[in-house]
Amino acid sequence: METKWLEDFISLAETRSFSRSAQLRHVTQPAFSRRIQALEAWAGTDLVDRSSYPTHLTPAGQTLYAQALEMLQGLQTTRAMLRGHVVAGQGMIEFAMPHTLAFTFFPAWLSELREQFGPIKSRLIALNVHDAVLRLVEGSCDLLIAYHHDAQPIALDPQRYEMVVLGQELLSPWVAPSADGSALWSLPGQAPAPVPYLAYASGAYLGRMVEHVLKQARTPVHLDKVYETDMAEGLKAMALEGHGLAFLPQSAVTQEVARGQLLSAGTGLSVGLQVRLYRAKAKGQSKAEAQALWDFLQARHDGGAPPQN
Repeated sequence: METKWLEDFISLAETRSFSRSAQLRHVTQPAFSRRIQALEAWAGTDLVDRSSYPTHLTPAGQTLYAQALEMLQGLQTTRAMLRGHVVAGQGMIEFAMPHTLAFTFFPAWLSELREQFGPIKSRLIALNVHDAVLRLVEGSCDLLIAYHHDAQPIALDPQRYEMVVLGQELLSPWVAPSADGSALWSLPGQAPAPVPYLAYASGAYLGRMVEHVLKQARTPVHLDKVYETDMAEGLKAMALEGHGLAFLPQSAVTQEVARGQLLSAGTGLSVGLQVRLYRAKAKGQSKAEAQALWDFLQARHDGGAPPQN
């Protein structure tokens, strides 16, 4: 029996929906159903009454639900204590975040934070969005930094996780200049000669946001995908060499735009994103350093006087 099965089961008990729980647990619905079935096989009895909707627990399921909450809370508390031993004396705050934010947003944000909050020791774990979220869900980091847009929200249960907004980001199309200083290409482009497009890999969060922008465009946008990667820094490098157009976060191109190395490829095709900080609500899990930072950021976001570090 795996602890993930218990976490799945608790989510199902609280949402009463296989599809909603699968979304919150970041797995497909068939995979989620198989994990619930595996838990039932381990228990030796049905835990879920599948004859009605919304889903209800059987009497055995209700018993396991109460016990699972206590077991997981105990395990999480123990894990936090063990992790506290690992970083004892170091005062490290562990951040998980997507690669793009690790390269673009985090360095400047940390510099500003040190000026306002004071010295901070950090450990950065750069992953894809899915794995970064899993780090937080599994208790393998203190804080998660991620993009947010209403069209592509991070599916974290607000009953278990809380967040504070750190800033705003603008995702826009950029191209290299031509010899005469004008943009090599501009949008929306033309059907006979589509703009060479440097795209995010399938499934990348920023890629889904670009798809959202293109679908919302008032006029058809003509693009010809010539390159694909899942990292914004990789797209920027290709755009700087004049290989095509790339949608990039403003924080990733600030210096290049100031030096005239990248130019806007057109207006009306940008999207604003929030940069959010998330943490688990479970009491007793936060290290003292992470708690102090959270209190500071929460007070600043709410407009109050931040506590002194």
